[in-house]
Amino acid sequence: MGLDDGVLVNGGVADQTRQALVNMAALLESEGAGLSWVVKTTVYLRHMSDYAVMNEAYLGAFGDHRPARAAVAVAGLPLNALVEIEAWAHLPQ
Repeated sequence: MGLDDGVLVNGGVADQTRQALVNMAALLESEGAGLSWVVKTTVYLRHMSDYAVMNEAYLGAFGDHRPARAAVAVAGLPLNALVEIEAWAHLPQ
């Protein structure tokens, strides 16, 4: 989720998406990987009407790398977040 120091960032779905991906990148880097190692994501959206805004922020983080992705509308997310992103990364041996 788009948490910064344990607090949900303000500014809507774009800011929450960007922060969620910053958090994801930091977690991956702590394991010796990066966003380019992500092979699949699932994006949970409170409002499917936010898809285009989320997608713009998402593409900005991943650049030319395009992992498989599913987007799912959900009734609610923790802390009333607008977006949550789950990722699977493949780290070769």
